[in-house]
Amino acid sequence: MSVLRGFRAEPTPERPGPGPLPEALLRALEVSIGRRVGGLLAGDFRSTLLGEGTELAQVRPYVPGTDDVRRIDWNVTARTGEPHVRVQLAERVLVTWLVLDTSPSMHFGTADRRKADVAEGVAIAIGHVATRRGNRLGLVTFGDLAPRSLPPRQGRLGLIGLLGALREEPDDEDGRAGATLLGEALRRTGTLARQRSVVVVVSDFRGAIDWRRPLLDLAGRHEVVAVEIRDPREQELPNAGVLWLVDPETGRQLRADTRSERLRARFAAAAADERTRVARSLAAAGARHVVLSTSGDWLRSLAVFLRQGHRR
Repeated sequence: MSVLRGFRAEPTPERPGPGPLPEALLRALEVSIGRRVGGLLAGDFRSTLLGEGTELAQVRPYVPGTDDVRRIDWNVTARTGEPHVRVQLAERVLVTWLVLDTSPSMHFGTADRRKADVAEGVAIAIGHVATRRGNRLGLVTFGDLAPRSLPPRQGRLGLIGLLGALREEPDDEDGRAGATLLGEALRRTGTLARQRSVVVVVSDFRGAIDWRRPLLDLAGRHEVVAVEIRDPREQELPNAGVLWLVDPETGRQLRADTRSERLRARFAAAAADERTRVARSLAAAGARHVVLSTSGDWLRSLAVFLRQGHRR
């Protein structure tokens, strides 16, 4: 936890940060993710090498001076009258890829924090869990003027690399980055992820749905978790008089009289319908999907979702 504290930026009114990350909840995340990927580690991540592992490869006679006495199988030894040892399949390290949305729309937030702050918190929590026990973490960002790709790194180096990248938050407040290119980021991840991995996509999934096919291809080879981040004001307009609404991705502006009850109802219906299409596209591609809000305890919601361990 000291590494997390050392690299997290100090909160400001403009960038309040993800909020507290209780160690107890991080431990719960570790257990949840550990159980979720247990099948991968015991199945698709098996190595043909012999060594430390959980799956039995063979039982053979004990060789003095070569074998570890802690590997002796006492049941077989008792039946045969000769010392035997258990030899297990070595397990490869697990690789987790974090695909992080850094587009201008992520700077929006009207509740406790911005969407970018929640995304940062999710990245830190997943990074803390994904780099334990020698496992590796890679990072792909998209949506700003300087998309980045960090190769998978083990342990503390992987986490430090992630946190260092998060601190370099680009300043694209003028919207010059253009529309979010999630589809391109997923294709880039598919090229970089050579072995079967866990891919966590953290985004608000705003803009054109150009990512259906790339996500389907990615989910066919990897375990994909889609973490969608929303702000309450993206789903419902307040009664606040005449407002100028700005699309942060394109810079387009729209004048809206929010005093109109009919307008507010139409906006809410259209927003709900658009989010339903996103959810259906994610489910059709085979990705597990969770929605986190800029309001309330996003970390607990994430922990509960991962603990459920089933597809929605």
